Amino acid sequence: MIGLQVRYLSFFFAVITLLSFFNIIYSYYLNLYLNLHTYYYSFFSSLIISIFFFKIKTSNERPSIFEKILTVFFGYFLLPLILSIPFYLSIYSLTFLDSFFEAISGFTSTGFSILNNVKHIDQSLILWRSSTQWIGGLYFLFSIIYLIDIYDETFKKTLTNFISFNNSEILKQVTKIFLLYSILTLLIFIILNLFSLRAFDSLNLAFSIISSGGFLPVNDLSSIIKENSQIVILSILMLLSFFSIFFTYNLLFFKKKNINFFYEDLHLIIYFIVLISIFLLFFSFNKDFLNNLLSISSSISNIGFSLDLKQSNLTFIFLILVIIGGSFFSTSSGLRFIKIYSLFKYSINQILSFSKPKNIFMNKLFFSKINFNTNEINKYFLTILIFIFSILILISLLSINGMSFEHSFKLSILTLMNTVNSSIYGLSDFNFNNLHFFTKYTLIFFMIVGRIELLTILLLLRKFLLKN
Repeated sequence: MIGLQVRYLSFFFAVITLLSFFNIIYSYYLNLYLNLHTYYYSFFSSLIISIFFFKIKTSNERPSIFEKILTVFFGYFLLPLILSIPFYLSIYSLTFLDSFFEAISGFTSTGFSILNNVKHIDQSLILWRSSTQWIGGLYFLFSIIYLIDIYDETFKKTLTNFISFNNSEILKQVTKIFLLYSILTLLIFIILNLFSLRAFDSLNLAFSIISSGGFLPVNDLSSIIKENSQIVILSILMLLSFFSIFFTYNLLFFKKKNINFFYEDLHLIIYFIVLISIFLLFFSFNKDFLNNLLSISSSISNIGFSLDLKQSNLTFIFLILVIIGGSFFSTSSGLRFIKIYSLFKYSINQILSFSKPKNIFMNKLFFSKINFNTNEINKYFLTILIFIFSILILISLLSINGMSFEHSFKLSILTLMNTVNSSIYGLSDFNFNNLHFFTKYTLIFFMIVGRIELLTILLLLRKFLLKN
């Protein structure tokens, strides 16, 4: 573990310890003893590792960005190993690979599931499955701050006025994230309860929504979301993982009139309004606008929930929305709307500069005083190239293992964008349990690739493949 900053990981093992303890109490309270012993194993395992990692002496020198990236990669493999213990030791006889697949799927907030019939699963294990998403979303947000040095100044300005982060600034931001993340989870839980969902379903949905995850506490969302008011409120709540985690905080405690803190979310608001208007005008002829609203919110936030409706004519549109994704400082995945918008505006300006060379075209974003430079545009372009290259590789690997091209194409997008395979993408009946072991390992690897900022892959390749 030379070069790995394992003290960073010790905090998340401590969180797993707390979640294990919570599941133990929950199991005793509701007399759910079938899988009780499994949470003791995860409790003591995570506790021992947390203490061990915290006690390891690390160098006083500031870690390099490559050491930080490797630490985050390592966490995406090691933390799910502990999270997979209750699945592997449960009464449902899951293999190690299936247990690890389920844990990775939850931790990366993807939602692919080996468990086909959720209603026959012990409630405590369903809650544990949802908890893997919650800690995965928190890990993702913390990792953005941890790897902040690789990101552009444009994104840093939406978070802080500091050019670089010292230890006190990092501590301040991660504390803010933890509190906001926990408070928003509680808020979602309370609101869902107010709209006549039972507490168990509300808690599991709250874990999924805040983390942009895809696990459901039931087989079919339509079995618990039946009224129009429930559809509307669920659609609104899913937007919490579409906008920045700091959006609500900035609205409530905004003192300095620095519009930079809001510029990405303001773009996303306009983007969302335009989408709603288009679907209302052109795709809601059968009075199914509320269903489309749910599908839009679910897709742009990379959650993937949908009611059990056939919308095959809109599948490709929803996949495009999944690829675009949400805010940079949210738990959603995707290429990020602001990057695609910046690339589009820069390209238009370049084209116009040839036709009207005497004019001056500013690469300035609306609602802000931020100008994006050529280096940032190059990074955005490379991110898209890496995404295209990754999706071509994944499609090829899935096709080699006997999967149809249509399923390979859709599943590749959903895997890299960490979005669950629901009916709006035409994959609701897809069975992960019957996949070849090589295909499962492939999906595990690419779920992690999709969750980590694609730019980090480029940095690692440059570090290990290029000498200079």
